[in-house]
Amino acid sequence: MSSVIERLRAILPEEAVISGPESLQVYECDALSAYRTLPRCVVLPADIDQVLAVIRICHAENIPVVARGAGTGLSGGALPVADGVVMSLAKLNRILAIDPDRRLARVQPGVRNLSVSEAAAPYGLFYAPDPSSQIACTIGGNVAENSGGVHCLKYGLTVHNITALKIITIEGELLVIGSEALDTPGFDLLALLTGSEGMLGVVVEVTLKLLPKPVQQQILLAAFDSVDAAGNGVAAIIAAGIIPAGLEMMDNAGIRAVESYIHAGYPVDAAAILLCELDGVQEEVDSSSKEVADILIKSGASEVRMAKDKAEGEKFWAGRKAAFPAVGRIAADYYCMDGTIPRKHIARVLQTINDLSRQYGLGVVNVFHAGDGNLHPLILYDVAVPGELERAEEFGGKILETCVAVGGTITGEHGVGIEKINQMCVQFNAQELILFHDIKHAFDPPGLLNPGKAVPTLKRCAEFGAMHVHAGQLPFPELERF
Repeated sequence: MSSVIERLRAILPEEAVISGPESLQVYECDALSAYRTLPRCVVLPADIDQVLAVIRICHAENIPVVARGAGTGLSGGALPVADGVVMSLAKLNRILAIDPDRRLARVQPGVRNLSVSEAAAPYGLFYAPDPSSQIACTIGGNVAENSGGVHCLKYGLTVHNITALKIITIEGELLVIGSEALDTPGFDLLALLTGSEGMLGVVVEVTLKLLPKPVQQQILLAAFDSVDAAGNGVAAIIAAGIIPAGLEMMDNAGIRAVESYIHAGYPVDAAAILLCELDGVQEEVDSSSKEVADILIKSGASEVRMAKDKAEGEKFWAGRKAAFPAVGRIAADYYCMDGTIPRKHIARVLQTINDLSRQYGLGVVNVFHAGDGNLHPLILYDVAVPGELERAEEFGGKILETCVAVGGTITGEHGVGIEKINQMCVQFNAQELILFHDIKHAFDPPGLLNPGKAVPTLKRCAEFGAMHVHAGQLPFPELERF
């Protein structure tokens, strides 16, 4: 491997190849810090030519490559491979073009999510996907995980807000997937690559859709005496044909954590709150706001507040955006899950989570995108207490399996990474997993791009004993290779 590092140093500036043990610790994990691995080295290319050169060396030497953005991921997707190279794309951080007439932006993968909307604001435009980490997370990472955010209910996930990608394959080919047009001929490879977690190619440029900033916005906060009533309120809004820009829910533990941290004005005695944002033209927003308020009262809300001005509305949202750091103040550690369920099962699944919390002896805070059923239970534990991390992981797995059991999925926007790889065995059967491996092989024959993530082998599923793999037995001995 030392010869590989020497080859990398020959094509990159000295400071762009990191191999010292202490310096490598910065890259040993993503925000899901329960898993840690030191890579052999880290490279920081500054342009596409340097990315190409690194990829070609790694391909020739049969060295695994893990592409990395800001490290804000929550599923272990950017976890290094012990004998591999981490390729940080942090230096590819330029907004290449803003086209206000076509409502498009071309950006490099290291551009921060929030920077796009800041650059588009003078033209009256914005970029819709807004993860809670948008101040730090990068567009390349958003593409890898198909990130969403509080406004994804109305405006969609990353996959709905990009038109083209430039990627580099493991063989060192530069490909353009998609175009600036509304549609392109052939298979929808753009959708396939979005959310592929860096397993199919390295993204080096993204063309994003920009949207006109709404003329009017109204934020409502509704308090409920029971989680069931809040869940029913979510379903009732959607059933009425109203699609809010955002519809978020938080339980009492989350309310109290946020209120003590950021003082957002949340009612601390409520069992749950809903935050609902409506946007559009003035007449539409006024009408919808009144209708939603009536729906929430009929659903059992004890209080409905309409933000009296922009500042109060921003304060309501600031509380939601600060939920994760707020919970970090009340627990030594927390384990953030990410599963999606049909909205009608919100109350049922939250009750199951509470039951599991008692069973495992670990607290849980529920903060989630209620409008599209994307749950983010935060399991509280202390890594210094022997066995608590393992219990938290098992608890999290049971939550995801519950999501699958009610017709949902094991991830909404955080990806699978290594965190949920066992639950992939629960959600998909052997034939489906084989198809995933075939797709991976088509793009990456040697299996060098982010290996070991997202798609489990059938052997692993058999060892896990998942329901779809014949009670822990491989269906066919010849499938051992998958």
